[in-house]
Amino acid sequence: QVQLVESGGGLVQPGGSLRLSCAAHGFSLDYYAIGWFRQAPGKEREGVSCISSSIGSTYYADSVKGRFTISRDNAKNTVYLQMNSLKPEDTAVYYCAKDKYYYCSTSWDYWGQGTQVTVSS
Repeated sequence: QVQLVESGGGLVQPGGSLRLSCAAHGFSLDYYAIGWFRQAPGKEREGVSCISSSIGSTYYADSVKGRFTISRDNAKNTVYLQMNSLKPEDTAVYYCAKDKYYYCSTSWDYWGQGTQVTVSS
């Protein structure tokens, strides 16, 4: 059974950092790309980042470029999103999703339940 489980969200002050984890179950990260998304109240879901399974190509939304870093540990079957220099506008529920392919094709077939990130003083 394919399952994605996010963790690591919480409340952080502006300028702070958080690391989100996306643990994959029922499939191997060796073969599929993983993406991170977020959705703030009243806003559409936004693609944040993606990492391919092969050479680990990474992609970032302009809004997070230079502040967020996506990585994966295939031995732990987990993808991470390191978020630094957080801003109040980063507040959202963050989701990870599995791509149908090894590269970031944006054909997502499984989603996690989400983890809340709140950036506030």
